[in-house]
Amino acid sequence: MQGSQTLSAQDSAKDAVKEQRAEFYCRISGNHLTPLWEVLGALVPKSPKSPAVPALWRYADVREQVMEAGRLITAEEAERRVLILENPAMRGNSSITQSLYAGLQLILPGEVAPAHRHSQSALRLVLDGEGAYTAVDGERTTMRRGDFIITPSWTWHDHGNLGSEPVVWLDGLDIPTLRFFDAGFAEHGSAASQQAARPEGDALARYGHNLVPVDLKQAPSDPTKVFVYPFAETKEALEGIARTEADAHFGHKLRYVNPATGASPMPTIGAFAQLLPEGFVSKPYRSTDSTVYVCLEGKGSAQVGGEDYAFGPNDIFVVPSWHELRLRAEAKTILFSFSDRPMQQALGLWREEKMQ
Repeated sequence: MQGSQTLSAQDSAKDAVKEQRAEFYCRISGNHLTPLWEVLGALVPKSPKSPAVPALWRYADVREQVMEAGRLITAEEAERRVLILENPAMRGNSSITQSLYAGLQLILPGEVAPAHRHSQSALRLVLDGEGAYTAVDGERTTMRRGDFIITPSWTWHDHGNLGSEPVVWLDGLDIPTLRFFDAGFAEHGSAASQQAARPEGDALARYGHNLVPVDLKQAPSDPTKVFVYPFAETKEALEGIARTEADAHFGHKLRYVNPATGASPMPTIGAFAQLLPEGFVSKPYRSTDSTVYVCLEGKGSAQVGGEDYAFGPNDIFVVPSWHELRLRAEAKTILFSFSDRPMQQALGLWREEKMQ
């Protein structure tokens, strides 16, 4: 009996404390205050707890919807005719991860996506069709499947399709990051298309052959002057190193760089290409940079956080921060990927774990 009375008194005391705290929280809320101890675990977790979830978009499933968008709105009306890939757990945020945006852009024959510039950095990865071009600060480049093309922050750019078939590419931007910093600016051009200031291939000739102009000076944070990385050259490099033994976690993986500095092509977005030999199964790996993958050739599966996602050409999947990834290749496979790794490394935050 004595024990029951003691427990009852303790429960009553706990209830009284809860009531006092609740009243206190309600009262301080009027001054826009909140107690740290109630949210500390969420603010300072023991390991990353991303709101993003793994997801896969099968290109065959969404291609017709991309084409339908072309029948509903013109490139000029839309400015950029894009279907955003929204993370299933973050609908309405226009983002595929906490820091990155991704979308599928369509340009039809004869169309021009008008010139503009913005403080957001962008990449393009061509997936489908031929005949389109991107112009960056007065130089055009023909867009071919698998080409990695960038439009650095605050550079003028427009797109056009001089061919006879629709062209689709993946857009990747740091829109959520700039939204976090409230640092977004944009400006429209005075004409739909830029005047050509340099012939096509000029940037590659000046900066893309282990040579740079004698007076070029760039800081590591400056974006690359090379704005197109042709897939033919990427594939040649990957197949060249594939003659050696594959890394147990990555297969044969390379990162794209600014050839003048060795840093990432853009200060906020890193990009990578990797070749997985037929039958390759990677050891599990995780890192703090959320990563978007695209299958350019081959087929296989990605095990992310214990769930399998089968992929083939043009399929896109996302691996959120600190989610364990294991890759399997049913055939020789080439993957392109991009992430926010350069930002994390610049801040000293990036971490990886190679598991056995």
